[in-house]
Amino acid sequence: MDGPSGSLVLSPAVASPGPGRRAVDDYYHETWLDYRGLWMNGRNLAFHFGYYDEATRSHADALLNTNRLLAEHAAIKPGERVLDAGCGVGGSSQWLVRERGTQAVGVNLVVRHAAEARRRTSAPGPDPVPRFVAADYCETPFAAGSFDVVWAVESLCHAPDKGRFYREAARLLRPGGRLVVAEYMRTGRGLPPREERRGAEWVEGWAMPDLDTIDEHRDHARAAGLDDVRVDDFTDKARPSLRRLYRIARFCQPFDRIALALGIRSPTQSGNVTAAVRQYQTLRRGLWRYSVLLARKSPAQRSLA
Repeated sequence: MDGPSGSLVLSPAVASPGPGRRAVDDYYHETWLDYRGLWMNGRNLAFHFGYYDEATRSHADALLNTNRLLAEHAAIKPGERVLDAGCGVGGSSQWLVRERGTQAVGVNLVVRHAAEARRRTSAPGPDPVPRFVAADYCETPFAAGSFDVVWAVESLCHAPDKGRFYREAARLLRPGGRLVVAEYMRTGRGLPPREERRGAEWVEGWAMPDLDTIDEHRDHARAAGLDDVRVDDFTDKARPSLRRLYRIARFCQPFDRIALALGIRSPTQSGNVTAAVRQYQTLRRGLWRYSVLLARKSPAQRSLA
């Protein structure tokens, strides 16, 4: 809910971090230089994958294109209040404010990232700037009905219980508000042991407890009371970016193994490289899809405090 000045009002119970925070925090702390040197740049500050279309010419353009295509997919309009759930260092939040004229709030359970996002945000001026809060997106400190849109791009994968996130998103959305989730989603369970091992090297290497299936994501959204739930396949848009990371990781693997043996790189850093290889190998085997879920809160549905 809005306060008298239009600012967000915190609910009485301020959230504590959910399970698995330490593993996620340690992962991003140790792999910061990998992301900084090989993936993100000052134009996008992106940890996520890029989306390619006929107009995309470079990796940097693809990363920005992710924001554009998702914003169009979710029909985000100027003036809307958007929660960037798992905001990294604030790239999407800044883009949403700059390019879509939204009021964006980023939350991240990685305290260092929230602090870095604040540092990289311009000083307040005539234009609005995003706010960044260190919080668990499954249990935020915001009052019910605070947002028009909840946006989660490749961040829900870190939640041990995806259903908690969907329930929190439903609570935070105003009646008629929308949820957009871009995520890696399993195509099924009960895989052969060899494929499960490959998948485990991926999810463990990126501090992801597990991936839910497409149907499980859809069921979570409906169980949370959201309507008009649909899941669209964005794999072809993301595939060139996924393949790019795979090729970088394959090139780096021999050097990474030597550095690990010499104690120059940590098991977490080395696991990050292995996971970057496994994500694409498992994609090629059809074990998961890069999917975008859209859902809406019924205009008649009230938020529970």
